[in-house]
Amino acid sequence: MQTLPLLFIGFSLGAAALLIAGNILQRKESLRIGPTVAGFLLIASLATIQLVHLNYLLNRFDALHSPFYLALLYSVAPSFYFYSRQLLIDGIRYHRYDLLHVLAWLPCLLLPYRLALPGAFLIGSGYLLWLAKTVYFLRRQRQRFHLELLALGALFAIAVAVLILGFIWPLLNELDFIAAYSLLIGLAFFAVTLTLLRFPTIAADVSEAVQAAYAESTLKNIDKPAVMAKLDSLMKKDKLYTLETLSLAMLAEQLGLSQHQLSELINTEFQQGFSRYIRQQRIAEAKRLLLSEPNASVLSVGLSVGFSTQSNFYAAFRDITGLAPGQYRKIHG
Repeated sequence: MQTLPLLFIGFSLGAAALLIAGNILQRKESLRIGPTVAGFLLIASLATIQLVHLNYLLNRFDALHSPFYLALLYSVAPSFYFYSRQLLIDGIRYHRYDLLHVLAWLPCLLLPYRLALPGAFLIGSGYLLWLAKTVYFLRRQRQRFHLELLALGALFAIAVAVLILGFIWPLLNELDFIAAYSLLIGLAFFAVTLTLLRFPTIAADVSEAVQAAYAESTLKNIDKPAVMAKLDSLMKKDKLYTLETLSLAMLAEQLGLSQHQLSELINTEFQQGFSRYIRQQRIAEAKRLLLSEPNASVLSVGLSVGFSTQSNFYAAFRDITGLAPGQYRKIHG
């Protein structure tokens, strides 16, 4: 009965190590220390909870009934909040009243264990309601990252299951509670890992959708048809997307726009963000090359259209076409 929880614990610890070592949670363009620390704290807390569960299941030592375990439980929801808030709310700034979130730890210090444990899940439900409300605000942008939202929905469902587990804890024996909680944490790590493999640019895509949702129009005084014609020329004639280092700032400069203007233009005209727009341009060219140059390797095609690595090319190609590049060539060649 303990084999499955132990396997999920092992996977959780391995995934946590990879996430921290690869610094995957941190957006490359972000230098803000707050969200980065929150992301690391979230991963470290969940991994340490799994370590406590591991030692308990193996009868090594019991840290389950210690203040340390309670502190870990109470760390999960606030750290998740501070990380995801940076991603889901445009232009967020930290204020003194953010220190009030420290109060979320008070129950683990003041309440007896039998009350403090479900209290952690009760507090977590409040943060989960905030997440639901914030994501609902972005509903108008869902067409731009529909599949990514499904992946995030899976994480949301796991979080709901964790909360339900916390509330029914008194009805379970301790071993069943630990086994179920370990499985759910393992599923969360699995969902995160799978999401990042399937959508490696998910943070950038969601961030661009957030900016579009919160932004006021900056396109009132530009000649939109002329700019769109120039953009089309840069993509089709000059093939600017083949530049591996192409950025929003570089393309905006070519068009004589600000970054905000270009971002809004792509959002409104193509219902997607800059990153996905460029990926689609690259994949369209890659599809043409795969068929017109049958002797060219898949890797050379990916590099020639602007991708920096084979893994990025494969992930983007599968994301947009639903097929691997080799499969696409075999089917349509």
